[in-house]
Amino acid sequence: MTTTPAFERESDRIRAAYARRELTADERYSWFNAAHRLAVQERERAVLDVLQRHGVRSLSRVRVVEFGCGSGFWLREFIKWGCAPSHVTGVDLLADRIAEARRLCPSGVELICANAPDAPLVPHTYDIVLQSMLLTSVLDPALRVAVARAMQRAVAPGGLILSYDYHVNNPRNADVRALSKRDLRELFPDCRVDVRRLTLAAPLARPLAAHARPLHALCARIPWLRSHYLAAITAREADRG
Repeated sequence: MTTTPAFERESDRIRAAYARRELTADERYSWFNAAHRLAVQERERAVLDVLQRHGVRSLSRVRVVEFGCGSGFWLREFIKWGCAPSHVTGVDLLADRIAEARRLCPSGVELICANAPDAPLVPHTYDIVLQSMLLTSVLDPALRVAVARAMQRAVAPGGLILSYDYHVNNPRNADVRALSKRDLRELFPDCRVDVRRLTLAAPLARPLAAHARPLHALCARIPWLRSHYLAAITAREADRG
């Protein structure tokens, strides 16, 4: 794919947005922040449950690629769950994130610095294709579509696309745009999209996790208080035949 001037402008905007975030250390994402820790643990259980429901019993032979891998958190999670490092690939637009992922991930993990649609991946190779918080960072509709198409191009026949992202807008952050159920179904029109709500909204989660853990657990079970979607995206049965 040839990157268009519009895609380059959007990529530059994303780079600038992440550069602004790096100017201030954010303890909200520290492992010693109770709300962050609880959210990560809930996500881990939910993703493993989705994998199991889609017939995954072992990851030892599974090939995984993440678009927007950042410093490689999810790549390391899949390795922890049983993936061979040589079967794990991460793609990210930001060179400093790729450098950090290279520092943190085991040797053997393939790391590619590229805009997602331009990543040099062998088509239809990966059993699991993942994006987490990437699509909401892309405001240009055409680039969103291009990222979704790159994900579909990467997934192997019978494979699984996983998406974890906001489904509500943050009025205090103009650099992200929510990803609704309708958006997901339009981005992956030839696929079955199974969605579940996840992650207690941060304005509730942070004070409750710090000061009222039982109330946090109760609120986290209420679907309409959850701010993210975990989507399992697969080819329709007719397309698999």
